[in-house]
Amino acid sequence: MAPSTRPGAGILVATAGNDVPARARADYLVSRKGGKRLRYALFPAGGRPRRGTVVILQGRNECIEKYYETIGDLSRRGLGVAIMDWRGQGGSDRLIRDREKGFVRSYDDYVADLDQFFEEIILPDCVGPFYVLGHSMGGLIALLAAPRLVNRVRRMVLSTPLLAFERQPLSMPALHRLSTLLCGVGLGSTYLGGGPRARKPTLFAGNTLTSDYARFTRNSAIYLRHPELALGGPTAAWIRASCAAAATVMDIDHRARIQVPTLIFAAGADEVVSNRAIEAFGSSLKSGSVLTIDGARHELLQEADFYREQFMAAFDAFVPGTDDF
Repeated sequence: MAPSTRPGAGILVATAGNDVPARARADYLVSRKGGKRLRYALFPAGGRPRRGTVVILQGRNECIEKYYETIGDLSRRGLGVAIMDWRGQGGSDRLIRDREKGFVRSYDDYVADLDQFFEEIILPDCVGPFYVLGHSMGGLIALLAAPRLVNRVRRMVLSTPLLAFERQPLSMPALHRLSTLLCGVGLGSTYLGGGPRARKPTLFAGNTLTSDYARFTRNSAIYLRHPELALGGPTAAWIRASCAAAATVMDIDHRARIQVPTLIFAAGADEVVSNRAIEAFGSSLKSGSVLTIDGARHELLQEADFYREQFMAAFDAFVPGTDDF
C-alpha cells in the first residue's frame, strides 16, 4: 500500500481490511509529566448534520488502529473522533526499558495526559459538544477524571469499565496489597498476571475478548504486522495503579462528584472485569445507569454484530441526547 499524503497519516498504520479512515490527522503530544510522546489522531465527521466529537479512551494493550471500524461508524453518524494512545502502549512512548511490559506508576498520569489532550488538542481543534466513549481501562480513567470533565463533556458511554477483575483468586484489596508489596521491594516492573507477548498467533478458540472471528483476526493482524504497538502482560505496578484507581472511583465521595450523565455497559459473558462491581457501581450513581448485553464478551465494540448492534443502538439513543437525564 503506497504511503498516504494525508497530513500525519504516516503516523498511523493500515493492515488488510483495516484501512486508515479518510481525512485522518495524526501527530504526537509531548506530555507535561515526564516529556513522553503520546500519539493521537483526529478524524472529522463524514455524515451530516455534525453532532460533535467523541473522545475514545482505549483499554489496556489497545491502539488507535483497533478503533478504525468504530471511528467509521461514528463518522457516518456525524460525529468526529479524537483518540490517543495512553502512555506506555500503542504508538506512544514506553515508560520502562522492556517495551512489552504493561506499566504505569499511577492512573493520575493518565488523567493528566487526558487533561492535556483536551486543553491542547481537543478544545481548540475539534467540534463540540464533546462525548466520552471509554472501554475497560479507559472507562476507569473516565470515571476517575469525571469530576474534571463536568464542564467539558456532555455525556459518557463506558464499555465494560475496569472496576474489579473477574476470575481472580484474590480480591481487589488483597491484590492491591500484594502489588504494593512487590513495588515496595523493587519488583514493580515484574509481570503480575500474564507474561511476555506470544510470538505465535493467538488462537481464536478460548479467547475471552470477542466471539467474532473476523474482528478477532483483524485485530490480531495489527499486532502481528506491527509488534511495536503491542504489549505483553501487566506488571505489578500497573496492577497496583489499577487497584488504587478502582478504589478511588468506588469511594462514595468520588461517586458523588460524578455529575456527567453516564451510560455503562456490562457484557454478560465477561471473563475479564467484574459485572457485579459494574452493576453495584452503576446503581449508586445519581446520573448513571447500567445496561447489560447478555452473552457478549469483554470487548463489546469488537464483538459480533448481534451484540455490537445492541451497543450502538443504545449509544444512538443516549448520544447526543439532551441536558436532561
